[in-house]
Amino acid sequence: MTTFTPAIASADIGVYGLGVMGANLARNLARNGYRTAVFNRTLARTERLIASHGDGTEGHFVPAETLQDFVSSLSTPRVAIIMVQAGEATDAAMEQLAALMERGDIIVDCGNSLFTDTIRREKWASERGVHFVGAGVSGGEEGALWGPSIMPGGTVASYDRLGPMFETISAHHDGEPCCTHVGADGAGHFVKMVHNGIEYADMQVIAEAYDLLRKGLGSAPEDLAEIFASWNEGELGSYLIEITAEVLRHKDAATGAPLVDLVVDRSGQKGTGKWTVQTALDLAVPVTGIAEATFARGASDSMPQREAARALAGSDVDLVVTEGERDSFVEDVRQALFASKIIAYSQGFDLITAGAAEHGWVIDRGALAAIWREGCIIRAAFLDDITRAYRENPELPLLLAAEPFASRIRQCVPALRRVVARAAMAGVPVPVFASSLSYFDTIRAERLPAALIQGQRDYFGSHTYARVDKPGVFHTLWAAAGRPEEQWS
Repeated sequence: MTTFTPAIASADIGVYGLGVMGANLARNLARNGYRTAVFNRTLARTERLIASHGDGTEGHFVPAETLQDFVSSLSTPRVAIIMVQAGEATDAAMEQLAALMERGDIIVDCGNSLFTDTIRREKWASERGVHFVGAGVSGGEEGALWGPSIMPGGTVASYDRLGPMFETISAHHDGEPCCTHVGADGAGHFVKMVHNGIEYADMQVIAEAYDLLRKGLGSAPEDLAEIFASWNEGELGSYLIEITAEVLRHKDAATGAPLVDLVVDRSGQKGTGKWTVQTALDLAVPVTGIAEATFARGASDSMPQREAARALAGSDVDLVVTEGERDSFVEDVRQALFASKIIAYSQGFDLITAGAAEHGWVIDRGALAAIWREGCIIRAAFLDDITRAYRENPELPLLLAAEPFASRIRQCVPALRRVVARAAMAGVPVPVFASSLSYFDTIRAERLPAALIQGQRDYFGSHTYARVDKPGVFHTLWAAAGRPEEQWS
């Protein structure tokens, strides 16, 4: 059994939890010149990391057998990153570390924790004189190793110590680090949650585009891969479009069949999409694309209902596209996809704006868009334009109203209408395409039927209403003909 010699106050930073993400983040830190302490409750993981990467070629690791040795190996003020399962395991690791730390030391949670848990933990830690930082990390396993997008919250003082290291190991875009101090307490995990919500919508609407192309063109996945690859060269250029082409190209080694056709059509989820939708409901922010994408994952997993629904006969029209309309159909789907993706990002930034107002965070949306340009899952070519829009107008109320998006949305919406109409007639489910169109029409409508709803609410519950022609709050006895309304204030 390996015995590691304790190294007192020799490490710049430590990583507690050496699963794939934790081990890769530790390797990234070490490779960038930081002496990195490593610890795992199961010693075998620490031993495997040191056996595979501890020869000095990737940098210097300081392994520890016990948590006490791990904390003792950190130079002050100590910085310890937690990379364990969200929830109770994070609470336990935080409390264990805090018991061994001193005032001014820093605990960093780089997992996908719910932001309200982070707010609670930061308060708990600050009462003990310890900094607690909730940091969103996006980019998956490869990002953790070679450069993720990092979204730390917490105090300014903690970022002064932690920020230079995170900025160094993060992805970079045109020389700028894809890391910024997002805001106080839970702000970092909040924006990471919204990032993941946007990711849900982005993935679902790409899948809807694939489904329409597959059924309309009758093309094999490898042929559709070329369409997505060509789209990746233009305004749709993004990590998710890029990997879509790669997934569609992949053949099963045993059968030679497209692997996508052998994958069960049931998509999993870990909860960040659900959290995004729940938070949006609490804040009354319409993130319709994210919500429909989340529900679509739930529908895919509703196997008894899907099986029972096979008995429901349809009167669908044929979606098959003729050779003469092939190019126009593909272009319509491309434009509809671009419009829906931008709407999802716009809704996500609306939620960030509302969350910042609710919790008293000062979140620079331009800086946030900038750090999503590389390293993260939702990185996309148009994030340069989003960054520019928020930097030119930090108070921008609606991303869709900023150029170049306003012009592009106007150009793309006719295609989105055609795609949604055609899918509806053919019985092809396109929940994000359809909800994106409905949101666009709702947000730009001069007058909504909410006036009727407010009348109904006042009728049965005396909820009152405002008028367009005079100030005040009013209530009407609706069933009493000719009775004037009462002005309550």
